Amino acid sequence: MYNITSLMDVSTHSVSEQGDNVTHCPKNDGFKYPLYSIVFSIVFMVGLITNVAAMYIFTCSLKLRNETTTYMINLVVSDLLFVLTLPLRVFYFIQQDWPFGSLICQLSVSLFYTNMYGSILFLTCISVDRFLAIVYPFRSRGLRTKRNAKIVCVAIWILVLSGSLPTGFLLTSTNMQNNMTSCFENFSSKQWKSHLSKVVIFIETVGFLIPLILNVVCSAMVLQILRRPQTFSQGGKLNKKKILRMIIVHLSIFCFCFIPYNVNLVFYSLVRTKTLKGCGVESVIRAIYPIALCIAVSNCCFDPIIYYFTSETIQNSIKRKSQNSHTLDVKFSEALQSETSSNLQFSLRTIKNKMFHNESNV
Repeated sequence: MYNITSLMDVSTHSVSEQGDNVTHCPKNDGFKYPLYSIVFSIVFMVGLITNVAAMYIFTCSLKLRNETTTYMINLVVSDLLFVLTLPLRVFYFIQQDWPFGSLICQLSVSLFYTNMYGSILFLTCISVDRFLAIVYPFRSRGLRTKRNAKIVCVAIWILVLSGSLPTGFLLTSTNMQNNMTSCFENFSSKQWKSHLSKVVIFIETVGFLIPLILNVVCSAMVLQILRRPQTFSQGGKLNKKKILRMIIVHLSIFCFCFIPYNVNLVFYSLVRTKTLKGCGVESVIRAIYPIALCIAVSNCCFDPIIYYFTSETIQNSIKRKSQNSHTLDVKFSEALQSETSSNLQFSLRTIKNKMFHNESNV
């Protein structure tokens, strides 16, 4: 939702103000280019395979759909849109030169934040939906419908795109340095003070902090329900272990992928707007940022894990498909054996009839 994918590099040396003096802080993030190249290549391959497989299951194999699968389908679309832009990023990180033009650069930057904050919001919808289904199963029936889920998804797409696309296309994403064209980075201090710092405040509040609170609160309330022995009986419709596993997987992936990057982004914004001063602080933030960014990008690979553990419908569909395939194999084998036995019996009867016919003639 903002245009800051690798906005760590401002010049050969970054500038830090201490008192009335201007200090040139040496950069210590040169390791980021090989790191990005390796991690983004892995994320592209794994993310493409797993999300295409998930899309196939949702659209072709899964017959029964509900509001949860509606959120998951939109999450898959968001992941695929971003994954398809990764080869361009890998090329840039290897060459450190962007030959594809400003338009593609801006679009690629916009899709990154569309994916990140779209993923956060869709995962939050899944968490809230599970909370309503378990804590308020009867009162939420009218609210938890596929129609309402589609309306929520449309609203999320409008919110995310209205933030990411204008910001991505209004900012100057490509810059020339040493006859090399850069992308995703080298934003000026003027851009930070006039626009980017305000964007960071907005997206950190709406796109991260509020969803984080919702995820934690909903999960805590579901866990509180699980502690009541009278709520669930052994062999009932809701299985405690299964729900607990879903919550742990969901929260772990959410926190692991998104907290490091978003927390680091806040501190980096403070450094760039000179709220935090000093080369030591900037050096630490610069060193953490590439690692946090790589972790955030990996959410494309972890989302399919959530699909499996969250959706009992998908698991049952896979199991039914496997069982049906096994049943068809058994039936085919039985039919083949029956047909072979019938043919053998028919042949024996034919030989017997011919023998008796010949004896009568004799």
